[in-house]
Amino acid sequence: MSSTEVSSRARLFHGAHLPLVLGVVSLVTLGAFENRAVGTALPTMVREFDALGSFGLANAAPNAGYLVSLAVAGLWADRRGPIPALRAGAITFGLAQLLVGTAQEMPMVVAGRLLSGLAEGLLDVALMVLVARALPAVLRPRMFSLFAAMWILPSVLGPLLTGVITEQFGWRWVFLGALALLVPSWLLLQPAMRQSASTPAPERSPEDAAELVAWRAALPWAFGASVALFTMTLAGDQLETHPLIAGLAIPVSLAVLAAAAVRVMPRGTFTARRGFPAVVAVRGLGGAAFAGAGAYLPLLLTLQHDFSPSRAGVTLSITGVSWAFGSWLQGRDHGMPRTSVLRIGLTLMTVGLAGTSLLAWTDTTTWAGLAGWTVAGIGMGLSTSSLSVLTLDLSDASNSGRNSSAAQMASTMSIATALAVSGTLLALNAAHPTRWVFGTIITASAALALAGLLTSARVRPAD
Repeated sequence: MSSTEVSSRARLFHGAHLPLVLGVVSLVTLGAFENRAVGTALPTMVREFDALGSFGLANAAPNAGYLVSLAVAGLWADRRGPIPALRAGAITFGLAQLLVGTAQEMPMVVAGRLLSGLAEGLLDVALMVLVARALPAVLRPRMFSLFAAMWILPSVLGPLLTGVITEQFGWRWVFLGALALLVPSWLLLQPAMRQSASTPAPERSPEDAAELVAWRAALPWAFGASVALFTMTLAGDQLETHPLIAGLAIPVSLAVLAAAAVRVMPRGTFTARRGFPAVVAVRGLGGAAFAGAGAYLPLLLTLQHDFSPSRAGVTLSITGVSWAFGSWLQGRDHGMPRTSVLRIGLTLMTVGLAGTSLLAWTDTTTWAGLAGWTVAGIGMGLSTSSLSVLTLDLSDASNSGRNSSAAQMASTMSIATALAVSGTLLALNAAHPTRWVFGTIITASAALALAGLLTSARVRPAD
């Protein structure tokens, strides 16, 4: 065993790295609880404001804000370092919680959700750049495994805790409580932020200057993508009540999203060019595969297997725990090349999603299908964290922010597209959603995972 392996195991939670780890973990956990809390509290909020029609709007707003802030944060973090973007993200998060927690009408809630998406994009990219600058490469896999692990408690306890707070004190305290927890999380990050602020700015090459010009030119397209994503989500919700308008809005939004994706993604993404473009392509394929299936499992279990809503929610718990376990595995001292870990993860995801499809195609293999979903979750944990590591490995101090943004935008756009297409399929068969509807959705997800596996052979540049 090398000294590097020993030090990586001993020092992530010790010495100079401890404040960074605690601060980042605290912010990620806070964001995860806020994410899970909204899903629990939002039904009560729309009933209180008598605004059931705004439910889809409140759900779509964060994604729209997220896409725009990803593009801005990538450029900002590369030009000025992670601290300004991190500070802006924390302030925006606080304003979002305050706005929702004190809302007197539904438009205030929607505005707060939009700010929440803006904050999430700023924080995600800034934290990635901070990790890239503050941690040695050998510790990054373990850091990303911690990111995933911090979603376990929010996934398992978040809905229950939110439900208790909502019933005993009111839903407003869910958001105001998150605002109070922001302060200690921010204080824990101060030592790491001071260290990052003292790091000299990276030298910029002519190639990097050209990339910056191209990235700035892509910012309007990122805004267009967010509007298209927002419109597409709303149209899916309204397809049954306004079929003509919604039916036209969905293909137009998809076309705008596709045009925007070509302009905001790194050149070569859609041909899976070797190196970072292939990493972005795999990130998009894997995200669409896993989220595209997971979004429909509770409904499938309820309609086809007679699960109660609480029992059907087991898929969410399986997702949180299995994903975190897979991410934990990739952070161990396994001695395998990072590309091999990625391929193992994508293989497990492909096989697991094929097994999950049994939930749709048959009526007698419920637990076999859930076992398949567990395997897919482990594969997702292995592959997503590995892709984050590869993103930083293939970046330098001058472009780690933009590369992190591009990878996350690819995932967001592909997931939105998959959900729009599958949502339209379901809406067209809403009266009688037979097994072939769910079977087609989950089998298509397995095919996307397989495409990601085949593309993963190109994530390393040619020697």
